[in-house]
This record gives sequence, C-alpha cells and structure tokens, in this order.
Amino acid sequence: MPRPSLALARSAVLALLLGGLPAFAQEPSRPEPAKWAPRVLEPSEHGVGRRAAVESVRSVAGAEVVLPGDAKFVVFALLSPTCPLSAKFTPTLVELAQAGPQGVRWVIVDPVATDSEESLRALAERFGASATVVRDADGKLARTLGATTTTDVIVTDAAFTVRFHGAVDDQHGVGYSLDKPRKRFLAEALRSLVRGEPLLVAATDAPGCELDLGDEPAAAAVVTYHERIERIVQQRCVECHRDGGVAPFSLERFDDVVAHAGMIRRVVENRSMPPWFAVPFERAPDEPATTPWANDRSLGESERADLLAWLAGGKPEGDPALAPLPRTFAGEWNIPTPDRVFQFAQPVAVKASGTMPYQNVVVETQLEEDRWVRAIEVRPGAAAVVHHVLVHLIDPELEAANAGRRKRRGDDDIAEEERLGFWAAYVPGQGSLVYPDGYAKLLPKGAKLRFQMHYTPNGTETTDVTRIGVVFASEPPRHEVRTIGIVNPRIRIPAGAANHEESASIPVPLDAVVLAFVPHMHVRGKACRYERIGRDGAATMLLDVPRYDFNWQMLYRLAEPLLLHAGESLRFTAWYDNSAANPANPDPSVTVKWGPQTFDEMHLGYVEYYLPWLPPGQKLPTPPRGRR
Repeated sequence: MPRPSLALARSAVLALLLGGLPAFAQEPSRPEPAKWAPRVLEPSEHGVGRRAAVESVRSVAGAEVVLPGDAKFVVFALLSPTCPLSAKFTPTLVELAQAGPQGVRWVIVDPVATDSEESLRALAERFGASATVVRDADGKLARTLGATTTTDVIVTDAAFTVRFHGAVDDQHGVGYSLDKPRKRFLAEALRSLVRGEPLLVAATDAPGCELDLGDEPAAAAVVTYHERIERIVQQRCVECHRDGGVAPFSLERFDDVVAHAGMIRRVVENRSMPPWFAVPFERAPDEPATTPWANDRSLGESERADLLAWLAGGKPEGDPALAPLPRTFAGEWNIPTPDRVFQFAQPVAVKASGTMPYQNVVVETQLEEDRWVRAIEVRPGAAAVVHHVLVHLIDPELEAANAGRRKRRGDDDIAEEERLGFWAAYVPGQGSLVYPDGYAKLLPKGAKLRFQMHYTPNGTETTDVTRIGVVFASEPPRHEVRTIGIVNPRIRIPAGAANHEESASIPVPLDAVVLAFVPHMHVRGKACRYERIGRDGAATMLLDVPRYDFNWQMLYRLAEPLLLHAGESLRFTAWYDNSAANPANPDPSVTVKWGPQTFDEMHLGYVEYYLPWLPPGQKLPTPPRGRR
C-alpha cells in the first residue's frame, strides 16, 4: 500500500489544525527545501505520557530550585550557545519565557560540557528572572528528560508527566531558515495545556545538534501501576471509562483496572481497544514513529508492551507518590462554558429492546444574527443508549429557496443534505470540537439544527433530550471551517455479496485545505478509503480503513492539513458485506440501496476543509456533485 505522503504534507506547508484541537499555525505556503524540518511523531513513542522526575535543579549561579514549585507546568528547553541552530531559537525562547502564560516555570538546560561559564552567565542574563539556566555537563538531566538534540523541548506537569516533547517551532531547521515560523509547536502546546484543552501536536522531532548521552539507563525491572500504567489508562481509556462516562465501567482506580484485567488483556491483544481503525503508515526501521493523525487513539507499541507486561506480571500497584495528577473533566461540559445551549423541545422515547430507526429532531436556534462558533459539544441526555449523532445545519436561506419545490423529503433530498456535510457530531468519547483562534464555523441567523439520532436500546426503557452547546468566537475568523460529503446515492449492493465495491469522487475546482475525514456507512459497511487523484490521474492514499465498524463513527483529523490544488479530486471508495456471514446484516436476501435507516445503506465520505482564497461568511456556489 502506498504511504500517504509525508513529503507531500511538508511540501504543502499548512496551518496546524484543530482542536481539542489547539493550534493551527499560519497560512499554507511552500517552504524552501530543507534537509531536516520538524516532523509530527507518535507521542507515546517519543516519551509523552511517561514520568520524567526532575525534582530540583541547580542554576549556573549556584541556587537550588525545587520543581515544580507553585507551577502547573515546567518547560525544559535544551539550548547550547555553541550550536548554531540552538542559538537561533534563543530569541524565541526568551520571548516565550518572558511573555508566556501564567503557571509555567522555565528551565533552560545546556547539555554541552565544553560550553563556557561565561556563555552560560550571558544566557542567564538574557532570560533574567523568567527562566533558570542549568549546566548539564554529565547529561544526566537530558537523559532523564529523554532529550535527543540541543533544540529539544520537554514540558511536564506538576506530577512530572511529560505532556509535550518536540520543537519550539519550524522557523529553523538543518539547512534552512525562514523569516517567521509557520508552526508554533511549543507556544500552541502551552496555550492548550493552560486552557485544559487537548494538544493537537504533542510530539515532534527537533532539528538541532545531536546529543550522544551514552546508553539509556536500564529500564525498571518491574512496571508498576502508579508509575506507568495509570498514565496509559488516563491517556487512552478514562475519557469514556470513568464515573458518569459513556463506557459500561470505570477504569479510574487501581481496583477498577485489576477487576477488569482479563477483558483489558483481551482487547489490547486483539487491538480492538482503544477504538481506532486507520492503517498505520509503513516506515523504515530507522525512521521515527510518525503519525498523520492528530487524534490517533491507538496504543503506541511501547504502551501496549508495558500494559501487557504489567497484566502478565502480577499487576503491582507500586508507590502512590509516583502517580500522575488525577485527570479531571470540566464539569458538565468538556468545552468552555457554552454561550448558548440548544436542546430537544420534547424527549425522545427509547424502547427497552430491539432496534430503532433513525430519529430526526429539528431544533430552532432563534438566532437574531449570524454568529461564528469556535467550540461545539453534543451532549446526549441518555448517553447509554445514544450510538451516534450527526447534526446538520438547515440554512434558512436555502430552506426558503427550496420551499414549494419539494413537497416531500425523499432520498435525493437527504443525499443532497449529506453532500452539504454535517455541522457537528457525537460518538462515545468524541463529541466536542474546539477550534483555535482564527478558525470557526458559521451559525447563520435563524438557522435550524437537524439532529440525526441513532439509538441502541440497552434493556431499559428511557427517554433522551440531547443538547448542543456552542461557544462564540470573539471576532470573525481568518478561515471558515466547512464540510462536504462525497456521496453516491445510486449504490446497489447485491443480495449475498460479501465484498461489493462502490466509489464516488468530487473535483477540486480551486485550492482547498483538508482538515479531517469522517467515513460513514451502515451495518453492511466493511472497509473504505480516501484517495487524492492528481492532475495526472495518479492516486495517493490518504486514509485506509480496512476494518470499518459502524459502532464507531470515527473522525480522522490530520496533524498536517493537506493542500489540494485546483484540477485534482478526492475519491471515496467503500466495500460492503451483504452476505449471511455478516452477523449485523438485517437481511442478506435483498439488494440494498441508499437510504437513511440502518437497514438501508449509505456511501458517504465526509471531508472537513477550508478555502484559503474565500473570505469567511461568503456563500459558496452549489457544491460539486460526486462522480461515480
């Protein structure tokens, strides 16, 4: 399978993307050729989530500084005055340390033994009281932090858990320098950490002077819960598996994890949990573990190995003093307190057993003016029975234009709505979006929200009132985030077919920047992929999902947004299993066509994007229809 092009992503240098979703960078551009520019790495394979205990440091002036002190986060920035690249980042680090967010302590670490005392004193003078400059002549501190170059930055929280490990920004690399950075990795990571928001990019490599710190210290003979496993479970599991969460049991405590050890072992071994279905990129053995996905939920190989070793090794609890900080969730909402909340006017009754057709509920917003939305969260009232939610925007202008032309809402109308894309979505563990400054979605004056609800009865009758909370942007954005659907409403899946293929594509008439993909099929959906079709007709794989699961309507968010050029196209291909061997198949004896219910099927590849050339709020022409 061709590797989705990292070279392509680097050659189309783009704004860093969405939130949970902190930071886009600047505008898409074409960088000068570089021998080495920062690459987004798999966080767990680059030390993120591990414990790096640096409880105190001694400054070049001889003062001992206890960490973290009263700070919530500590920034350890490697810097050597004798490394040209490291020196180039010094002004940026000084500026960030002096003007950065509150609650952050800065430690500047010089790991080069031959750097002069005079140069270190000069460095300390440049930073002043904003940072502590430390000589690390024996490399012990750098080894503890897992640093690899003189431009590395490691951010830990107050329990010494590594939260970010990567480059300051991409302004300088091996063989190039830019007038200003396009991607401000460290600044955006700190902003997200202080806000309590997920990091879009938690790990990159850091082009600089390589460090040879000798052999890594021997790994601990025993993996313990508090030192290692609790951090993995916090990062990968407790968003759903917590008290009040959508999962059937909590994994917040040691006893919880031990009680469910058998099931944890099974789902880790067969890789069914955490849910993530994109095929990893292939890479050479000497290449770092990279990921194209900002929201990759899969276990890293080191996490998986440590978790299985702990499960097989007696499940030792270890020292509670080494535990991470408790993971907290922001009260009722995971986004900042909403400015407006819209909800169902009447509860929806959910029966005790069996299946239910999709329920479509329209909610009036009654907005008196257009508003830009920077954060969205869908919150089911009865999360235990809500399988997923897609929220579509009903634009009052379009609704008025179609009035009288459509007497009933048929399948073609539904397909046209799907082609216009969704506005918000919910699946267990993934119901909120937080857009960084400069990016937002439009909520027009008088708009209506159509909630497409899929309920899964769980043995008890109940009712549901789903809500959606929105946070308004303080000013109009630079870019309007939009979605479009690659749709084939003419699908016909023959009775008994075990591997039926359908495909559709959309042209790219003008340059566009792709942010994310959301494939959508129903219970016969088996596999799918997105491909970029170049002007020469060559196909490049963008997302490959060989094991599609209707139970998880996943959003795959690119860590490096993708610039598509005019004249190219996007193709969405899907495979369906309409055979008796598919246990979810409601009736393998019928030919299945497009339809809104789960016993029907859909061929729908959503794409989230923005148009760098179109002012926010300007109406698009009629979206291009898909080609079969």
